[in-house]
Amino acid sequence: MSKAPRSTKSSRIVSSAHLVSPQSAELSEFEFGLIVAGNAFHRWIAHCMSAAGLKDLTPLDVLVLHHVTHRARDKRLADICFIMNVEDTHLINYALKKLLNLGVVASSKSGKEVTYAATDLGHRYVERYREIRESCLINALNADDALNRDIGELARLLRVLSGMYDQAARAAASL
Repeated sequence: MSKAPRSTKSSRIVSSAHLVSPQSAELSEFEFGLIVAGNAFHRWIAHCMSAAGLKDLTPLDVLVLHHVTHRARDKRLADICFIMNVEDTHLINYALKKLLNLGVVASSKSGKEVTYAATDLGHRYVERYREIRESCLINALNADDALNRDIGELARLLRVLSGMYDQAARAAASL
């Protein structure tokens, strides 16, 4: 039994046709989807936090606030960078300073170690963000079990691909 023919390059939706590989044109399609979805996600989180009352935050600022709030445990800069997979610590440090100035994050020092945690004000903004997220985004899913299963599988695949891209980045850095 022969395999179904792959679609031609011209029928693929990609951002960089010159990068499409005959071995995996699907990866180019995925990368374009990732670009579009990533930008839509960043726009969404910035607008959602703005609607919650914290205006002029970048998507990274919002993500840092959510991570610092996560599990109500103090976080070190290195831990935040590690979990968020951000190599440039100065980007996270800048976001933390901005959040500190807004009073939504507080820092504490134990010896040489500085940790960060959400303040009560920060928790209130995050809770309002959650309410808006439920109203605008989660309700749009309409409790579609099949779609939720697909999203769960997509999340798993993204974690796998993240590891592959990290490994490829290490290989490219050694060239």
